[in-house]
Amino acid sequence: MTAKLAWRAAVSSVSARLFRTLVVLAGISLAGCADVDSMLFGDSGTTPENATPTAQAENQPTPAPVSSLPTGTAPATMESQSAAVGTVATITPVTIEAGNDTGTAVSKTVGSLRTQLSTLQGSLMASAQRYTDLRSSGAAAAGAYHESRAHITTHLQMGTTRGNPELVAEWNRAQSALDQLAGNINGLNAVGTAVASDASTAHYMLDQINATFNVSGAVDDDHRQLSVLQDETNQSIVLVDRLLTNISADVQRQTAYVATERANLTTLASAIKNGELYGADLGSPMISAAGGSPRTSSFAYSGTPLVVIRFDHAEVDYRQILYAALQQALQTRPGAAFSIVAVSPTRGTVTAVQLAQTAAYRHAQEVLRSMTDLGVAASRLAVASATDPSATSSEVRVFVR
Repeated sequence: MTAKLAWRAAVSSVSARLFRTLVVLAGISLAGCADVDSMLFGDSGTTPENATPTAQAENQPTPAPVSSLPTGTAPATMESQSAAVGTVATITPVTIEAGNDTGTAVSKTVGSLRTQLSTLQGSLMASAQRYTDLRSSGAAAAGAYHESRAHITTHLQMGTTRGNPELVAEWNRAQSALDQLAGNINGLNAVGTAVASDASTAHYMLDQINATFNVSGAVDDDHRQLSVLQDETNQSIVLVDRLLTNISADVQRQTAYVATERANLTTLASAIKNGELYGADLGSPMISAAGGSPRTSSFAYSGTPLVVIRFDHAEVDYRQILYAALQQALQTRPGAAFSIVAVSPTRGTVTAVQLAQTAAYRHAQEVLRSMTDLGVAASRLAVASATDPSATSSEVRVFVR
């Protein structure tokens, strides 16, 4: 009997720890993006030139929780709102049979256990209702997010102005919807923690019921009631495990979804700023959005650059060709890193050469910002400077490392 109790306690502990581990792995601290208004600066565009992509142009400046269920009654079924939320397992409360007081000490223990089970059922159904509400709220937020995003991409696809304030407002609405989804994830974690606690309670109750069978001084009806209570507790454990599984799956799925859409919103902000549509965020899922800062170095380079941007006019239109080149490179090598080389000519006076080097480096920093806006992690970028006697103007050459 001692071994059985120890085994039950171990199962209860593992069940609670499993959910806590999933919560930690989910990485729920999802930072929201800064308001798009702070990102709307500068311009850019696109114009391909040669086999090596080259751009020429201009310089860009709750319902109330149920505390307990009456003994001997059959509560209403809690079902998912499948039309709006999708299909989830139905959580139907267990009907707890009313018992008789036989006047024995065991009968009093049975009555106490029955009350505990009723309280557990109330807690479980309150969690199930909260879970359903959060799923419904999440579905509404996801719908609002995709509606705003579709509105933005439609306008960008048809053509619009740079930094269109209507699209900026739509972007902010999309970000608010994602913030609500992130809040729902925190709510799901809270519900999951409560359900994990219910799982521990249910397993402990089952151990108490099993131990009560061995207490002397019971009559036959006491053992009959204990058997019924044992079955009801086992059914409750099934419901608890089902709900805990559903919540854990939702937390992981929604966490990944929000993280991906955060990155896509960053790329969309860059598209609004420049008035032209790009594709998906380059940092997801092709490369990791690891943190870090771009490195500045001086090194020799060779080979064919991925893209060459010549700044021989004002207002360079290079973003579209840069995006296409980066996307192709990352499809071939998902873990690729990039070197951004500021190339300046060597013609003219010493002062002219120094001014050209300064301008080239400024353009390289501009290209670096464009690449991070498109989703390339700063830790995968390095900036360098070089001179080229054959260059006729400042250039930025991007190499794959």
